[in-house]
Amino acid sequence: MTTPTLRATPELVAIAWLKTVVGNIVATTLPKPGSSGVLSWAESGFVTLVTAGGTPNLYVPLREPVMGVSCWAASPGSQKPPWNKAAALAEAIQAACYDHPAIPQTVTLPSGYPAARVLSAYTTGEHRRIHDDASSYARYDIPGLVIAWTEVPT
Repeated sequence: MTTPTLRATPELVAIAWLKTVVGNIVATTLPKPGSSGVLSWAESGFVTLVTAGGTPNLYVPLREPVMGVSCWAASPGSQKPPWNKAAALAEAIQAACYDHPAIPQTVTLPSGYPAARVLSAYTTGEHRRIHDDASSYARYDIPGLVIAWTEVPT
């Protein structure tokens, strides 16, 4: 039996690129609270993402997924969501899309995966406040973050 070759995926590439923007506070799901109910990300905020669409290029190995991005913030012990902290994460991502000299760049993926070359990143809409979170978290969504990328040949 042959071991399958690991390939870069839209989520892995988007996480790696977003980590260059906001640091190591990015994943596909929010971290669960610790045993004492403490949120490990309360001080920094957190960013989650999901693949929302996109179309791979028909002729060349160029990928352009559209990612849905959520920027989260929490104030443990308070019922008032820290909207400005969540908005600051969304603004940092938007600003990185305008930082054209910093793109393209090669991003490192988890062990065993090839690196990916991010060629461009842009948003398809303004981030917006999401109300009515039962946990009193602040959340801003970026409806579409398009990251054009290709695998780096090994």
